[in-house]
Amino acid sequence: MSQAETKPRTIDQQETKMRLDNASQPVKSGPDDLVPSRYAVRIGEIDVLVVSDGVLPLPTTMLGHNAEAADRAAWLNDMFLPPDAFDWSLNVVLVRSGGKTILIDAGLGLDPNLNLPRAGQLIKRLESAGIDLASVTDVVLTHMHMDHIGGLLVEGVKDRLRPDLRIHVAAAEVKFWEAPDFSHVAMPPGFPDALRATAKHFVEEYRSHFRLFDDEYEVAPGVIVRRTGGHTPGHSVVRLASGGDRLTFAGDAVFAVGFEHPDWYNGFEHDPEEAARVRVRLLTELATTGEQLVATHLPFPSVGRVAIDGDHFRWVPVFWDY
Repeated sequence: MSQAETKPRTIDQQETKMRLDNASQPVKSGPDDLVPSRYAVRIGEIDVLVVSDGVLPLPTTMLGHNAEAADRAAWLNDMFLPPDAFDWSLNVVLVRSGGKTILIDAGLGLDPNLNLPRAGQLIKRLESAGIDLASVTDVVLTHMHMDHIGGLLVEGVKDRLRPDLRIHVAAAEVKFWEAPDFSHVAMPPGFPDALRATAKHFVEEYRSHFRLFDDEYEVAPGVIVRRTGGHTPGHSVVRLASGGDRLTFAGDAVFAVGFEHPDWYNGFEHDPEEAARVRVRLLTELATTGEQLVATHLPFPSVGRVAIDGDHFRWVPVFWDY
């Protein structure tokens, strides 16, 4: 049976689990939606929906610009990935807890100057899931790179959001983007300027909605955002805990190559040495607790666990629950 044939069954059963009050619109599908783009899990009494914002094609050097080219090529070959460029997943999470509907990150949005037509799908896919933007009470930003905030800058979106929307972001992150340091990154041409412009635009549009925190903040019952730094100074992860179940949304602290090579520097990391330390600490913690992990750029739906395999880590995807 093909993926397209299995999609209706996947969505129907998962939407039943979500129990979102406003999930009343019919499921929409079309020729451009041939694979599932959302996946629901339950963490105790917390409803979680992982939504794909699409994919972002990037050079493979972004996986580890401090690694030897031969080592990077060998890893790509072992993973059956193309040698020069491949598609990075873009995952966003919607959470329902304590009467609040919380969007964790907001996807890429639309930037025609970067020619990324397969990204920026979040708003469309929330609508197809029957999620009314006006029902979102809170937004948590893991950081302010454009692929985490751009969805809120799509034309017409702000007008559909609640006037009392709260946007939770680390104070260090907002401070960083006043004069961002790109001296240690290894991004493709055009990205630094786009990142600066998008962050500036976002602050101008939404500053009045910001709810800043220093190190840790409980957004809703069992939903705690914690600053890690590294990837950006204010980069944060979100931990969900309820009824003995736990899940961590790691944002950009973890990439696919980071399990076997946590010391490889990702091209978007503003402090790559600290980012590597954060990655090792987080993966060690997750391997110890056995809790579930979701991250922005792991293959959709990005739900799995971490194991320790000798001197490195191992990614263990969950079996999909149909």
